Amino acid sequence: MRGVNRVMLIGNLGKDPDTQYLEGNIGVAKFPLATTETYKDRAGKLISQTEWHTVVLWRGLAELAQKYLHKGSLIYVEGRLRTRSWEDKEGNKKFATEIVGDNLIMLDKRSEGHGGYPSTGSPGGEVAGYHGPDVPPPIGDDPSEGLPF
Repeated sequence: MRGVNRVMLIGNLGKDPDTQYLEGNIGVAKFPLATTETYKDRAGKLISQTEWHTVVLWRGLAELAQKYLHKGSLIYVEGRLRTRSWEDKEGNKKFATEIVGDNLIMLDKRSEGHGGYPSTGSPGGEVAGYHGPDVPPPIGDDPSEGLPF
């Protein structure tokens, strides 16, 4: 039986995407995404819990992120979990779990007159999306093969 590795998140960017280009002009964007759950406890008090996720986008999605996303942007991102490990300078084993996105939808209202972002063609054009068909395979455990940042 095959497994399923699928993640769907709606949240806000914690900072502007950090976009870099690898050999061959391959774009890679990385940013923190905050998802917040709100519920009432037994006393009726509203409780909010925020989780932080690291999102990595490749190629066309990275360029889209660089051009249109900024700190606070509300997005829907879909992808898969990837955990990388490496040894730091002191020989300690380190781990990083990331969401490698392969589908992105911008949920902020389109801002007319500020460049906005591409419309999906739906009436009102409130959301825009892009599906990255060419997300590369997972990166190995060697950090030199990993992201440059």
